[in-house]
Amino acid sequence: MTFSTLWPELGCDPGGILLFAETAAELQIMQQSFCSHLAALALEPALQKQVYGQCGAHFVCGFGLNAAAAAKITVGDTLQLAQQFGLDSRRRADDLEREIILAMLLAPTAFVFPGYEEWAAAVRIRQNIVVAGRNTALAFDTEEAERPAEYWSYGEESGFVVKPGKSLIEALRKATQPENPGEIYSFSCYRATEYVILLGMAQELVTTNPELFEQLQQQWQRQAIMSGRFHDAFLYEYGSMHAPLPPKYYVPGDRLWFRNPDESSSDVIGYEGSWVLYLGGGLFTNFWKRDEPYTLTTKCLELYHWRNATYLDAQGKLQIDETEVEARVGKTLKDPDELERILEIMLRFRDEQGIYEEGGCIDTTREYPRWVCPAGATIRLPDG
Repeated sequence: MTFSTLWPELGCDPGGILLFAETAAELQIMQQSFCSHLAALALEPALQKQVYGQCGAHFVCGFGLNAAAAAKITVGDTLQLAQQFGLDSRRRADDLEREIILAMLLAPTAFVFPGYEEWAAAVRIRQNIVVAGRNTALAFDTEEAERPAEYWSYGEESGFVVKPGKSLIEALRKATQPENPGEIYSFSCYRATEYVILLGMAQELVTTNPELFEQLQQQWQRQAIMSGRFHDAFLYEYGSMHAPLPPKYYVPGDRLWFRNPDESSSDVIGYEGSWVLYLGGGLFTNFWKRDEPYTLTTKCLELYHWRNATYLDAQGKLQIDETEVEARVGKTLKDPDELERILEIMLRFRDEQGIYEEGGCIDTTREYPRWVCPAGATIRLPDG
């Protein structure tokens, strides 16, 4: 079953959350489990059944928010969702779960799952990613990289791999969540998001799919999966350049990219854009200052002012002065007219690759983990 084969059967993409089964009896059990889960969180009164019944060879049920619940939220905007529903998703784990589910129910393109268990695992993974993202503190570096020597070793071919006898989960924690300021390790923002996502998935796999977790453990003892191969192995992407997600639609646990729309400063290595994770409550990860997560506004301002903080170092190499960027962001926040002008530019969708014209920093897609349960896991590790 793939997303592309399901939509023709339905005749449309209903959005929200969609569960599918092989039989009507399985579907009924899924629906009951799903509704009971939401009832335990006091969310069932907000539900609206959008799709139910047989579609081709499959039985499906789809859910979104009913009109009364949806009326609390600006269309396509989940940044204020927690505030509008009175959730404290930073301090209360159940409120974080509620925010994730409500945001998924508002999805303009459906999140599809082969059953209740897969959906519940996906929500838990998102919770894991958010918690790990909040706790991650790193040093930014695109040329040098470090890991705790007790847990990691490096090879040109393998990348950073976990040492024999060491837990992948603990190795990821040690690398990203320092216990004191002297233990901060160097990462690029892209690699940092990979570690946080991998940690969130591994934590779930330990109980949901121990066999797959063991394969993951062995994989990282042989060779790291990175960059495009990581995306292909572990993540789904939703939205597209032709069917963009709303600029303010995010689900806690999403990975996303903000593009630097300035051609000149984007030539600085590491400043082509910024990879982050959405934490909920209108906040995005700041791996370099974890106690100061970004809002959409401060992230847009940071990327905008990269163009105003470039300089040539002693080797004649273009660099960006982060202190200057921070000062300019602070100044802009105190100037309503300038703030409005910059946000009008930056909140546009990004241009296509290689084009620097009228686009802003907002990407059209988001990414989230693949299915992990034994019956339908779609993670594909390399052979070896």
